[in-house]
Amino acid sequence: MKKANYILLLTIIFTFNLTQAQDEKESQFDLIGYGGIGYGIVENDNEPNYNLNSNSGEILLNYNINKKFGIATGIGMNELSGNGFNSVGNFYHERTLVKVPLLFTMGSKLSENFRVFANLGFYGQTIVKDEYHFLNNTQKDIYDGWNFGAQIGIGFLFDMFENFSAGINYNGQSDFSKFESNNNVGINDKQKMKNLNSIGIILMIEL
Repeated sequence: MKKANYILLLTIIFTFNLTQAQDEKESQFDLIGYGGIGYGIVENDNEPNYNLNSNSGEILLNYNINKKFGIATGIGMNELSGNGFNSVGNFYHERTLVKVPLLFTMGSKLSENFRVFANLGFYGQTIVKDEYHFLNNTQKDIYDGWNFGAQIGIGFLFDMFENFSAGINYNGQSDFSKFESNNNVGINDKQKMKNLNSIGIILMIEL
């Protein structure tokens, strides 16, 4: 009888410790999505610079190395639009970019239900749509290919439900390399986007 009681006691202790360990275990992966609006500067080598409005978003999978630091990657999309002018004439420019980031992430709880999440890293991006609307015609795909840059972001999140947080986010980025214009399009130039800043919302799900 005593042996059975010892086995029962050991079983209860083991089950309690296992439950406690599961409760204290931090999630290894986070699914993060954020989007925002802002603007940036198109910097040309030969033509005048001009501003574009931005409507952007990203979805990231974040791997938590420990409680504070992690590594994230995913996919993002940025829709740019605005007015400008060059040697051909005045135009309305629309461009869509697809971005692949690789980020170092940092997270910390400021209180029981409030946390901060930051990221810093690099990205590669490619143009999937590029249209210059002039008064009498539209020129497409003047620029194409890939370029690279660096980005930084910081978000403040409030725990809404279990494993789900939401808040506000700032994101900034600038290109390192430049897109080159295609031949025989009336424009011979190189350009990049700098000081692209956006503010929006951020959502985080602990997987």
